[in-house]
Amino acid sequence: MKPATAAKKLGVYLPATPASFQEGVVTRAELNELEANPPEWLSELRHNGPHPRPVVAAKLGVSIAGLARGGVTEALTTEQIEALKQERPEWLEKERATQAGVRKEATRIKQLKKEKEQRAAERD
Repeated sequence: MKPATAAKKLGVYLPATPASFQEGVVTRAELNELEANPPEWLSELRHNGPHPRPVVAAKLGVSIAGLARGGVTEALTTEQIEALKQERPEWLEKERATQAGVRKEATRIKQLKKEKEQRAAERD
C-alpha cells in the first residue's frame, strides 16, 4: 500500500514519518508488524505528534469540520492540543457542544430504530 494509506491506518502524520517510510511501499505484513511492535519513531509520533487532523479532532472532542471552522488546518502536537484544552477558546467550546448534540441525536435515532424493530418483531 502507499505510505499515505499506511500512515492513515497507523494514525500518524505522514510528513513527520521517516523518509524511508514515506518513499517506500508498505505491505500488509509490514503494517501488521508496525502495529504489533511499533519502532521508536512510531511510538514517538503517536505520543507527541504532530498528529493528523482526525487524531487532533478526536483528542479535542470535535469533528474535522469543526477544526476547520476553528481555523485549525495543520497537524498539531500533543503539547499544542493540551494548550488548546487549557485555553478553551470559544470556537472549541462551541464545536464540542455541537459534537455532543450530534452524538445525542445519533443515540436518539438509534433508540427509535431499535424500538421500531421491536414493535415490528412483536407484530410478527
